[in-house]
Amino acid sequence: MASAPTPRSPLVIWCSSDYHGDMGGRALQEGDDFSWVVRANFWGGAARFVCTIKWDGTRRRFDAFKAERDGRRCGPLRKCSWLVREDGFYFSSDEVNWKKDFSWF
Repeated sequence: MASAPTPRSPLVIWCSSDYHGDMGGRALQEGDDFSWVVRANFWGGAARFVCTIKWDGTRRRFDAFKAERDGRRCGPLRKCSWLVREDGFYFSSDEVNWKKDFSWF
């Protein structure tokens, strides 16, 4: 997860997983990162990380990682990255090419 949209106010992020539990909250300023490592479940269980993001009074909940969706799209490096901007949430598997996945609303 990468950076707050602007220096106006922090982007607050809170993530959790059924398997890993509550990962706590963070207040990110512009340029800050928040990351974690996902270990594949040997028995094929679906890993899922859900995050709630709040910025300037707007709140959005989304699947930051979902095994069945992201297993292939994270690319050969197995890296899934999100960039949060004023107009929405962008995904990349290489942190060079970003694709808008969805908007705030």
